[in-house]
Amino acid sequence: MTQVVTRFAPSPTGFLHIGGARTALFNWLYARGRGGKFLLRIEDTDRARSTPEATEAILKGLDWLGLDHDGEVVSQFDRADRHAEVAHALLAKGAAYKCFSTQEEIEAFREAARADGRSTLFQSPWRDADPATQPDAPYVVRLKTPKDGETTINDEVQGKVVIRNDQLDDMVLLRSDGTPVYMLAVVVDDHDMGVTHVIRGDDHLNNAARQMGIYTAMAWDLPTYAHIPLIHGPDGKKLSKRHGALGADEYQKMGYPAAGMRNYLARLGWSHGDDEFFTDAQAKEWFDLNGIGKSPARFDFKKLENLCGQHIAVAEDAALLQEIEEFLAASGGIALTQAQRDGLGRGMYCLKERAKSFPELLEKGHFILTETPVEADEKAAKALDAVSRGILGKLTPHLHNASWTREELEAAMTRFCDEQGTKFGKLAAPMRAALAGRAVTPSVYDMMLVLGRDESLARLSQAAEIPA
Repeated sequence: MTQVVTRFAPSPTGFLHIGGARTALFNWLYARGRGGKFLLRIEDTDRARSTPEATEAILKGLDWLGLDHDGEVVSQFDRADRHAEVAHALLAKGAAYKCFSTQEEIEAFREAARADGRSTLFQSPWRDADPATQPDAPYVVRLKTPKDGETTINDEVQGKVVIRNDQLDDMVLLRSDGTPVYMLAVVVDDHDMGVTHVIRGDDHLNNAARQMGIYTAMAWDLPTYAHIPLIHGPDGKKLSKRHGALGADEYQKMGYPAAGMRNYLARLGWSHGDDEFFTDAQAKEWFDLNGIGKSPARFDFKKLENLCGQHIAVAEDAALLQEIEEFLAASGGIALTQAQRDGLGRGMYCLKERAKSFPELLEKGHFILTETPVEADEKAAKALDAVSRGILGKLTPHLHNASWTREELEAAMTRFCDEQGTKFGKLAAPMRAALAGRAVTPSVYDMMLVLGRDESLARLSQAAEIPA
């Protein structure tokens, strides 16, 4: 059985678009789930628009998403000689020809065609010309596309797509300066890299019909095609800047975990029954091309956040802490001290529940990240009135001799409340303000356990001493 080989082939003209990230993910899942190879090719033939910075951004985006590739990254530009070699091979076997028509002649042909109501697809007078009549002038190399019949694309997503050959032009393979065009380069690279499955956006569907002509002329095996619908925004229109973040790096900076992003992108246009939340292992096992829908998927931030929250909740604490530090570095946030790192590690059990992003988790962990003396925000400060501070002053001695376990702390608090003739609910708000400087926090008991005896008592004592 032939080994599955997929590829992701972005153009380095900008960041890793979220649509490109999903295409990469689909290719990665299909290959990884079948013990195949996932290759990466940078299609940098457009030298005017391709930049090293964009290439770096794409590589960083894939790295954040955890989409590892096999072998070295292939530069399409570096393979230009090989692309030209194939074009000359097509010339030699009569499957391509030299076209000496100038741009002015081509435009004159199209204007006349428009005036007569004919197809404006250029019909080169050099297609069947005698080589002996060829002038000593610049020329392009064109592929001889069959004039009659049909080209059929048996697409794994779109189904059977039939295009009449008289709707296809004689595609340029080499420009007049001898450089290969993108359409030729893609086919040669896919063939030479052994790509068995071309999984890409359905905006390339018409390209497939033209590219198949090169495969046929070279007697090369066709890959399996799967053209996936594009991603639309919540309003049903093509995803654009008005819908929010577009680059994978922006989603990292917003604090979404990579596992949640992979899960969401996998579900964006593909389904496995009613399953919404799943692991990488399940995705690799389940992913297949017949689960991809034909209609554009709609990006939904609420669904993304919901899935990310589920992944944060089940993540291993050490891995989560490492990804949080990577998020802070990417977003320009603080660098954690060792004490903060240790504190977050101890407190992760009470921080990751119901947090849908890293900023939410870190806000819950503010009591760990803040320094003593704790500064209460405006809402929390309202809970530290004179009466509340007085109660905190009385509470502290009762906690000095308590064993620092949840059971003992709860028992000590219950005894204190009974003595004071009050309920714990009355104490919770000022304690939150004292321990975290926030009105919304994890439970008071969780905060005291994570902070430890000395730090908890110090914060409670300091809050009790705040002047009126």
